[in-house]
Amino acid sequence: MTVELTMLVYATALLLALVAVQATAGLRAQGLPLAHSRDGLPAPTGLHARMLRVVDNHREGLTLFAPAVLVASFAGVSTDATALGAQLFFYSRVAHAVIYMLGLPWIRPVIWLVGIVGIGMILYALVTTGLG
Repeated sequence: MTVELTMLVYATALLLALVAVQATAGLRAQGLPLAHSRDGLPAPTGLHARMLRVVDNHREGLTLFAPAVLVASFAGVSTDATALGAQLFFYSRVAHAVIYMLGLPWIRPVIWLVGIVGIGMILYALVTTGLG
């Protein structure tokens, strides 16, 4: 398996882990009513609210990353740049999640941008070598 596909598997596993943490935070914050219809629950706050945003943000990132990696794989495009781009995406997503969970300001958007640059590296390689 290529580095790019490995990072996609890791990024998918990260989403699963983030969903588990988010669900746990929700249960701790709102108790068992969260397991019911969830009608009338108070708005999430604190870690629970941040985890909801982390999961949504990571899911959005995966919708950009996964197609790029899969197209590169199908096109047989795997270079040092695409491997680095995939690694930048995955490791920045791990850092982004931790920083988001801790509620640290300012650095989170920079880390997010690193992941976007990683996706851009894969897309650039596709346009210049695989599809161009």
